[in-house]
Amino acid sequence: MKTYSAKPGEVERKWWVVDAEGKNLGRLATRISIVLRGKDKARYTPHVDTGDFVVVVNADKIAVTGNKLQDKRYYRHSGRPGGLKSRSLGEMLEQRPAEVLRIAVKGMLPKNRLAARQLTKLKIYAAPTHPHTAQRPEELPWQE
Repeated sequence: MKTYSAKPGEVERKWWVVDAEGKNLGRLATRISIVLRGKDKARYTPHVDTGDFVVVVNADKIAVTGNKLQDKRYYRHSGRPGGLKSRSLGEMLEQRPAEVLRIAVKGMLPKNRLAARQLTKLKIYAAPTHPHTAQRPEELPWQE
């Protein structure tokens, strides 16, 4: 019996929509990263992008537990001396709520070129509407 290996041309992609309102940031990012990689499919192949598209709405209404709104920090550096910038999770949710979820999902993907391609299949919107109705996305099954 030979081991099956998916080919890029024969991968069937679906579109899923997720309402992030009231959902925990880490648990939501974990579920999205699994779908983007295709690990929930029987035809998963590690070196081929077998994942689906994910559309996230209401990203500005993500829930976090504890004191993470004040304590969790996001850092970036300009590359210049003294160029380290820091923001709290609360500030990030006010200014760029979609970026919070994108950073969380990116951290759960592998660190290679395949992950960059998988991350392009993630569409995040702070509003409850999205422009991907033509693709007929289905509600992602969610277990809690």
